[in-house]
Amino acid sequence: MQRLHSLPHHDGSALYSPGDGTTLGAARTVRVRVPRSFGPVTSVALRVLIDGEPRFTPMTTQPNPALTGDDATWWTGQLTVDNPVTTYRFLLNLLDGSALWLNAEGVDSIEPVDTQDFRVTTFPRPPAWATSQVLYQVFPDRFAKSTAAETRPAPSWALPAAWDDTVVHTGPDTPRQFFGGDLDGLTERLDHLTDLGVTLLYLTPIFPARSNHRYDASTFDQVDPLLGGDEALIRLVEAAHTRGIRVIGDLTTNHTGDAHEWFTTAHHAPGTPESEFYYWNDDANDDYVAWADVPSLPKLNWNSAELRRRFVEGPTSVVARWLLPPFHLDGWRIDVANQTGRLGTDDLNRDVQRTVRATMDAVSSDTVLYAESTNDASRDFDGDGWHAPMSYAAFTRPLWHWLRRSEPHPRHHFGIPYEIEPRYTAADLVASYRRFTAAFPWPVRQLAMNAINTHDTPRFAERADDAAHVVAAGLSLTLPGTPVLFAGDEFGLRGVNGEDARAPIPWGTEPRLGDAYRTLTRLRTGSAALQDGALRWLEADADALAFVRETTDERVIVVATRAATTLTVPLAATGPVLAAVVSLGDAVISTDADSLTVRTHGAAFVVLPGAMPRAAETAASTDAATVRDDAAAATA
Repeated sequence: MQRLHSLPHHDGSALYSPGDGTTLGAARTVRVRVPRSFGPVTSVALRVLIDGEPRFTPMTTQPNPALTGDDATWWTGQLTVDNPVTTYRFLLNLLDGSALWLNAEGVDSIEPVDTQDFRVTTFPRPPAWATSQVLYQVFPDRFAKSTAAETRPAPSWALPAAWDDTVVHTGPDTPRQFFGGDLDGLTERLDHLTDLGVTLLYLTPIFPARSNHRYDASTFDQVDPLLGGDEALIRLVEAAHTRGIRVIGDLTTNHTGDAHEWFTTAHHAPGTPESEFYYWNDDANDDYVAWADVPSLPKLNWNSAELRRRFVEGPTSVVARWLLPPFHLDGWRIDVANQTGRLGTDDLNRDVQRTVRATMDAVSSDTVLYAESTNDASRDFDGDGWHAPMSYAAFTRPLWHWLRRSEPHPRHHFGIPYEIEPRYTAADLVASYRRFTAAFPWPVRQLAMNAINTHDTPRFAERADDAAHVVAAGLSLTLPGTPVLFAGDEFGLRGVNGEDARAPIPWGTEPRLGDAYRTLTRLRTGSAALQDGALRWLEADADALAFVRETTDERVIVVATRAATTLTVPLAATGPVLAAVVSLGDAVISTDADSLTVRTHGAAFVVLPGAMPRAAETAASTDAATVRDDAAAATA
């Protein structure tokens, strides 16, 4: 079996599909890179699915004009964007008479299914700023508490807690424990985010509710007074924007709370306008459908035109209001997006997401739209609606399977009832990542959230040590997608489940992973290749993986290990390399005339710039020197 660096490659990025022909009928160039070490290829055919029928066209060998000195043959062809979603793959005929297929999941001798093909679409692209962000998620009740918050009385539903109390994470009191964090407390701590290199702040719900998580909103018309009200949000967003930090909110399009004004108007009252907003099990509107059978979360019925008008459609809707002055949110994360509009024979999901997106584009086009989809997100994310997923299947779960401590964990894992949590190799991680991202068009892959953990999962530190956490953070910040820090990651917080993970931030203590995060975020925000570059896998075995991110002007080689190991990659696959700009962990890096070798004595994360034969090399080397100084401080 050939190693990853020897295999043919295409990924849909600008390096492999230059230009942005996204209108129907537009021509699009596509390229396949075939390393010389792969062996002779006699012909390559481009297979495009047009109106449901495959068509093959021959490709020709042409040097990639953007790269010089690349030890590979480039095959070039053209497709026409004949459908809103146009899918394609490649057939490679080999000298020995055999053939291989190349699709978004990789290379295979068996003919693949169309669902894993590469995709190019006609849908509008996300805002240009989105791919450069480092996202920081905040659970407002547990982040920071202003002086004003100290004087606010706790609501009737709450069990007040001191900031250093143990988190209640099981039983009926879990959503009632109230620590009293607020938005002004967060505003006072924005320098902490700036210091970490954060550029995008994601707030979990801020609307009034009867729980500490606020996913059971009682209205969407105001910010919870317990958080400081509308004025506190205005102050937060203004202060964040001054620091170069954008802010997105969290919206529940799948359900409301049972105390929501729409629901209380309709409950026991058939015939009211709000009655059609929900699913009822009887004519008296007494019994209703609740999400996940949780009575406090009645499910929304998107067959209602009036619900659409109030919630998601047009400039007076909930979606629009908080993007407009004086609030100026920079986008939304949609909760339970995969179940929104779906119940039995109803499937209005795509209608809802298109309407949300159309409203956002109309009132504030420079905004971003993430959406939660906890498992396989492929059917909902082609860019026609949600911009990108917050999902666990592609990155989070396989990352945990690879980097967790080796002792068995006999417990459920992200809702999957494993008797013992799987233990992946690095090769398994790569295969899983490729499988679950295969159906995403490249603009979706560029924004998909790379979360190590969130408010809905255990803390990664519960299953891994600090060295493994740094490797996880490194992968989050260097793979395509939006890197995600959940507030407290930099402190190494632990938590056995999602509720336990929502512990208050221990202000006054040193964030022991802060230096590593600062090094990695500076690397990310200073590198066009890490923000927008192609992804080409070099190696993956049991304990190590390596990949390249590259644009026409920059190449970055990334190596991650979980244990003592030696990884060697030929320079024919990487090109010449410069000194490491990041080396976190115990790693020894060496090169000879033919290869790059990284030897580690445990978990380690290494980043090396490639020596590009272009004028940009000088500028890249200057930036690299700055980051190298930061890396030295982080590992001192």
